[in-house]
Amino acid sequence: MRDKTAVGGRKYATEDIVDAVVVGTGAGGAPIIARLASAGLRVVALEAGQHWNPAVDFATDERAQCKLFWTDERLSAGADPLAFGNNNSGIGVGGSTLHYTAFVPRAQPDDFLLNTEFGVGRDWPLTHAELEPYYEELEVFLGVSGPSSYPWGPPRHTGYPLAPLPLNGPAQLMTRGCDALGIRTSPAANAALSASYFTPGVGWRAACTNRGFCQAGCSTGAKASMDVTFIPVALAAGAELRTESFVTGFEFDRSRRLCGVVYQTARGEARQRCSNVFLCAGAIETPRLLLLNSIANSSGQIGRNFMAHTGLQVWGRFNEDVRPYKGIPGALISEDMHRPVGASFVGGYLLQSIGVMPVTYASQVVRGRGLWGDALTTHMRSYNHTAGINILGECLPSDVNFLELSDETDARGLRKPRVHFTNGENERALTTHAERIMRDIWEAAGAHDVWTYPRSAHIMGTCRMGTDASDAVVDPFGRAFDINNLWVSDNSTFPSALSANPALTIMAIALRTADHFLARAARREA
Repeated sequence: MRDKTAVGGRKYATEDIVDAVVVGTGAGGAPIIARLASAGLRVVALEAGQHWNPAVDFATDERAQCKLFWTDERLSAGADPLAFGNNNSGIGVGGSTLHYTAFVPRAQPDDFLLNTEFGVGRDWPLTHAELEPYYEELEVFLGVSGPSSYPWGPPRHTGYPLAPLPLNGPAQLMTRGCDALGIRTSPAANAALSASYFTPGVGWRAACTNRGFCQAGCSTGAKASMDVTFIPVALAAGAELRTESFVTGFEFDRSRRLCGVVYQTARGEARQRCSNVFLCAGAIETPRLLLLNSIANSSGQIGRNFMAHTGLQVWGRFNEDVRPYKGIPGALISEDMHRPVGASFVGGYLLQSIGVMPVTYASQVVRGRGLWGDALTTHMRSYNHTAGINILGECLPSDVNFLELSDETDARGLRKPRVHFTNGENERALTTHAERIMRDIWEAAGAHDVWTYPRSAHIMGTCRMGTDASDAVVDPFGRAFDINNLWVSDNSTFPSALSANPALTIMAIALRTADHFLARAARREA
């Protein structure tokens, strides 16, 4: 039987035993799909959402673009319940990269050694040096725009392939405030093109037009989301992409190896036979799927160690015309607070300038300041004079932060995930420190009516990697300890949060996992 949801590439029958089924097409899945298919493997990718045509389907309209967000209900609990949807998850070919801001700093070497440095948290079972070649490969493949000299971290072997994108209004104002305080800044590394760019297997992509709608889908293809980078390579190499295919379960052979993936489509339930499964559905849906099927959890760690980056925003109003909707949202970075001297907390944070679209900003004003009606209208009249600064900071794994299955079921009859999250003492101390720094920056830059918007950003953990099967779900290459042909590649495997945006690291780990898998296959290891 042929599956009519297939997009491009070869069409495998569901009875065919393909080499790999990859669940999810975001930053964790797409690189694996491309790498395995390019090596000649038979690969089927299953994606819950649609395959969009950005030039046709992506409007310059925030409300219309809500279709890119994962809006299935996720229950939130704890003292600091998290907002989901447009905050940290996406649906469609490309996953959350459809609406990420393309802010792609590398993690620093000490990010992987949190326990060694501070005696708390977890060290990673891999090193920065192991990921560095993949960081370099990705920056070239994606077409990252960045500075010729970067002030933080170890010296780089290769520079960014493209010059930085222009500093927009918020970035220029943040520069002014930081300069006055002696805080170093740099144009940020962004996976968006400052000039037209050719990538083998993809072709030419046009330069960024500074439209500013990165979080609502890039209509030109200048932003390096997975649908315009790795997915074209995968399809050209023969991978099959099945959209609107929601995975619900697995099948096993007599030796308890996975031999099939079960998924729902508009026409009913389907199955794809396979030799290996790569689960790349993110830090909510990956553990949820494993818990729903009661597999790979002899350690008891699935759903545990949930983390969310500290992400406080500080907004200010300026006399200057800022136009915060223009340009790449995160144009400027400072890592001077990566390990602040004399800090009373573990880890650190980066600072970035933030532009914002009007509806997004208005919703934050409503939630953060409680304004409504005439008061909200009056505030929004100054929108074009608004600029923000954001932190991206460490979050320690904690026993009180976890994902579980609730007794409520969704429209598919599946139990909904419930996430418990409470910021610990370390997160609160870090946020207090960051708020003071950001307020000082805006005061030095000339802001008035300064206010804060508490939030958490990227989520991770829930299927952490490690070397000990008793307290980790997967090994350092993402292979499940309990099922030797199940691999996990997404933000769920992070042992610690890293004080850097996760997208580039997720992609680097995915390529490393794929290369390890191919090396094992070449050696004919089970």
